[in-house]
Amino acid sequence: MAVTDAVNAAARRLPPWTIYAASGAYAAWLFAEGVGGSLGPNPVEELEHAYGKTALKMLVAGLAVTPLRERLGINLIRFRRAIGLSCFLFVVLHLLVWAILDVQSAGRVWDDIVKRPFITVGMAAFVVMLPLAVTSNNLSVRRLGPAWRRLHRLVYPVAALGAVHFVMLVKGWQLEPLVYLAVILALLALRLPALSRRAAAPRR
Repeated sequence: MAVTDAVNAAARRLPPWTIYAASGAYAAWLFAEGVGGSLGPNPVEELEHAYGKTALKMLVAGLAVTPLRERLGINLIRFRRAIGLSCFLFVVLHLLVWAILDVQSAGRVWDDIVKRPFITVGMAAFVVMLPLAVTSNNLSVRRLGPAWRRLHRLVYPVAALGAVHFVMLVKGWQLEPLVYLAVILALLALRLPALSRRAAAPRR
């Protein structure tokens, strides 16, 4: 309990805007590394992958907030919105690097979305994520009421699609994307009992 209390105390002192600041600074640093040639012989591809992997890490962090509170007593709920919007930032940057710096053609972007399954899956995740980003504000919470929580359960298919996109992206069965997929599926599985209880509640 001492460790949990210390983590919660530190979290209460840390304002959520620090997540935005750290995410923006890291995104800018990665871009500067790419421009400066520090990301290797193919900086565009490395930058694209770095943004994508960071988005997946943020997805994992966001999914872990509720299990950490319910099972370990670590309360990071106040950071969840900042984590989610920062994740969206890295997804957008991942897409922009791919479309503008890598593909460099609107026609080829569309062809890739239609013809390359891993890009189709990734774009599906982005489309599903859009309403979550747009409604991640207090005004939307008030206007949507209980529907806001139901809408934001779309983060579950977003996370699964993002992990599948990474698995399909690499050649062969590599360990890293499989670890991401396993962690995300495990975090989603932890939510099944709570979702079942909520679904049964109106019938009782």
